[in-house]
Amino acid sequence: MDHLGLTVSDLNSSKAFFTDVLGFKVLGNDPTYPAYFLSNKKTTITLWRIKNNEKRVEFNRAENVGLHHLALSVESIEKLSKLHKHLKMQNNITIEFAPENLGKGPAQHMMIREPSGNRIEFIARPI
Repeated sequence: MDHLGLTVSDLNSSKAFFTDVLGFKVLGNDPTYPAYFLSNKKTTITLWRIKNNEKRVEFNRAENVGLHHLALSVESIEKLSKLHKHLKMQNNITIEFAPENLGKGPAQHMMIREPSGNRIEFIARPI
């Protein structure tokens, strides 16, 4: 995969979530698009603002074709737990579920919605 593009309703809040909370760096931006291009050295993400927020339709993963979720790897179960604690302190995201075993384990994952509502899974796969 070269990169992933996410449509967001609140470009600045979503950018702040990825940069301030998750540590992504801004590679560039295009105010005419408008968009931000971000990277954490493993994954590159384009965030672009929806054109007409009044006509926006929330994604329903059970009824729409499209991106179900973005899964980002976390180095360890301990770091996943720390990330969960940090995310619980944010006021503009929704935690769908806290870290739990993925299947029978030992991998663990959690799911959130970033400020514009896109679903993001964080997963730790112990070696």
